Amino acid sequence: MRAAEKVYCGLFNLLFPDDCRVCGEPLQEVSRIPVCGRCLKEPAPLEAEHYCIACRTPFLNRFPLDETGRCALCRLGLSGFDAVYSYGSYEGSLRKLIHLFKYGRVTPLVRPLGQFLSMALPRELSFDAVVPMPLHWWRRWRRGFNQADLLAREIARRWNLPVRATVKRVRATAPQAGLTHAKRRSNVSGAFSVARGFSFTLALARTTEPGAADRTGFLHRLVGRAGPVRASKKPLLGMRVLLVDDVLTTGASAAACARALKRAGAIHVTVLALARADRRTSLPDVGNIRVADRVSVVAAAGSVHP
Repeated sequence: MRAAEKVYCGLFNLLFPDDCRVCGEPLQEVSRIPVCGRCLKEPAPLEAEHYCIACRTPFLNRFPLDETGRCALCRLGLSGFDAVYSYGSYEGSLRKLIHLFKYGRVTPLVRPLGQFLSMALPRELSFDAVVPMPLHWWRRWRRGFNQADLLAREIARRWNLPVRATVKRVRATAPQAGLTHAKRRSNVSGAFSVARGFSFTLALARTTEPGAADRTGFLHRLVGRAGPVRASKKPLLGMRVLLVDDVLTTGASAAACARALKRAGAIHVTVLALARADRRTSLPDVGNIRVADRVSVVAAAGSVHP
């Protein structure tokens, strides 16, 4: 930092002192983001020795995986998406940054968080469109914005891709926290709907006036008469779609949304999230869960014994 900048920052902090919203240390620089540089760089990528090759859920060992490396949920076809990428674990400084962005409404955080998303997504992949995880209109009105939409636009800017709000959330679901995977799937069933696009055809204008073709031929090639407007049932027909969200827990919401995207014509749906819940460090007490739900818990978290 140059000397003039140090003097300016020191004077500003003297007049308007503020602390980092993550670690609580006094801020040394003037920024629209009330987070120190150390905390912005602290989140580390999620690492796992054993994980599903499809949904990339981390496991304690290979017990939940078959010979192809797929977990039980992917083998049963319960995940509507085709691939998943996430940057880090939903804990520590990354969790605090997401909460500050999402609930504290510090929207300038979209730039550094977008950098994490970009680091998690392999550059050799290709997509036709980016779709944000939709938020129910009531929740969006209360929050003032959809955090997934801001993240989707940031990653679309970095990858030079269009953003398509093709799916909408038609039902306000109950909070997913504390629910088993089976109950989460039931909770989001029917919550997403395809927002139909519109298409129309152009028919060249024709006239029977003598010499009209010579006089206005050029205009006839440029100006058309709009044909019938048709609602497109598959606005994403044949597209490879990148579905963006902030946090991935069991993946039930992402799976339901991915199925809606495929109803819209998408041939491949990849989920990209900032963070995912790492159940290796927060396994539920399966002894207090009814037997019907224990399969989902074990399939999601993995065996606790090698």
